[in-house]
Formats: sequence, structure tokens, C-alpha cells
Amino acid sequence: MDLGLAGKVAVITGPAKGMGAAITRAFAAEGCRLALWGRDTAAIMPLAEEVRSAGGEAIVTPCDVTDGAAAQAAARAALAAYGAIDILVNVAGGSGPIGKTGVETTEAEFDEIIHLNMRGVFNTMRAVLPAMIAARSGRIVNVGGTFGMRGRAGRMAYSASKWGLRGISKSFALEVGQYGIAVNTVAPGMVDGPRFREKVCREMAARLGISEAEAAERHAADYALRRISTDTDVAHACLFLASEKAARQITGVDLPVDGGWAML
Repeated sequence: MDLGLAGKVAVITGPAKGMGAAITRAFAAEGCRLALWGRDTAAIMPLAEEVRSAGGEAIVTPCDVTDGAAAQAAARAALAAYGAIDILVNVAGGSGPIGKTGVETTEAEFDEIIHLNMRGVFNTMRAVLPAMIAARSGRIVNVGGTFGMRGRAGRMAYSASKWGLRGISKSFALEVGQYGIAVNTVAPGMVDGPRFREKVCREMAARLGISEAEAAERHAADYALRRISTDTDVAHACLFLASEKAARQITGVDLPVDGGWAML
């Protein structure tokens, strides 16, 4: 199916690696013109060059999403380069303290992850929405997480931040729908990759005295589909929700990409 994304201007935050890189490549493959925002522009440049080498368009703009002025400046740069902003995909975020109970979590740790995962999307949405409202069209996809749908022991601060992100998304969806703008959330579960293999599986293997491969299998057994999601799975969900053609009448939803864990 043609998603109708060719020529659309897509802003992607946190594009340098992992899900962000997979999402960037997916939107480039659909023919989007990209504005890539992040703090470490040197880490983003190779991906932008990859997109350009394949015939695509990509600009790289420095942006700390927790800084509202930086987000506003990045939006102005995208508009100057392309004349429009059609899509925003918020990938930038953090994981917060891992393995700490709520009692053990410090105020500083709590504030840091709330600041990044909630204020970050608030700032970028405020930066791009005036242009979308003027155009009476736009699609915003915020990348959340399934721990913001079921909660998770040992991940209280992160879970709180992703619950909050959902509230931000839903409230904005109600406010900007009248302008033809959709706001949705993609909620990945565990995603296969270096962090999953080298941290999550390795820690479980050491704790239980099993192999890392067995640890991965135990994680997969928690999901209805008995497999771990990939970056590509998440990217495809973002493409779907960013498509006016495929997801015209969808806004304010949380789309889990987790093989059946959060909702089952």
C-alpha cells in the first residue's frame, strides 16, 4: 500500500541509533524529507549522509528537546529548509533508574526522567504545532512504552514518565483535532538489540544461572506471539500512524508494539 508519505517533511528527534535510526531509515525509504534533531549532531551526521547517498533529503539540527528555545529554533530551521512540517516523530527519551523501587529512587533521578520524557515531547509539539495548525494538517507520533500502560516494579520513574507522555498526547489530540492534526502514541515493549541482549538478558542470565539465549527465550515466552519486537516493527507502526492515507481517522490512541503483553 502506498502510504502517501513521499515528499512529506518529517521531523524525527533522537534519530542517531536504535529505534531512532530504524525510524529515520523507514521514513526516508517512503520518500520523506527529513529534519533530524538531537543533541549530538556528530552522531546523527552519518545517518543523514546515508539518506542523502540513497537520493533522499535530510538536514541535521542541534536540539536538546528539554530546552524549549532550542526546539523553537529547530522548528524554524526545518521551516526555512522545507517550507513546512507535516510529521513529528518524538523518539528522544531516556530510561531512568533501573532496578530501583520507588522508595529507593531519588528526587533527582525522578525529576531527570520526567523532565526528559515529558517536557521533551511537550517542547517539540509546541514548536511544530503552529505550522501544522496554519496548514490545517499534521501527524504527530510520540514513542512511549508499555511500562507506561501496565507499570513495572523497579521502573517506577520511567513508568510515570511514559504514563505522563500518554496524557500529553491525548490532551493535545483533543485540542488540535479541529485543525486536522492527529496525535498518537506508539508503545514499544522490549525491543531486540544490543541493550536487550547485553544488558537485560545478561543480567537475567547471571541472576538465574542460565545462558543469555535462554534468558531471551524466557522474555519471549511472556508475549502472546512468543517473540521479541524489533526496531523495524516499531518503525512500521510509526509509518502507519504518520500516514494520513492509512490512519486518517485515528487519533489519541496508544498502539502497543509488544507481541501481546500490555493489553493481554
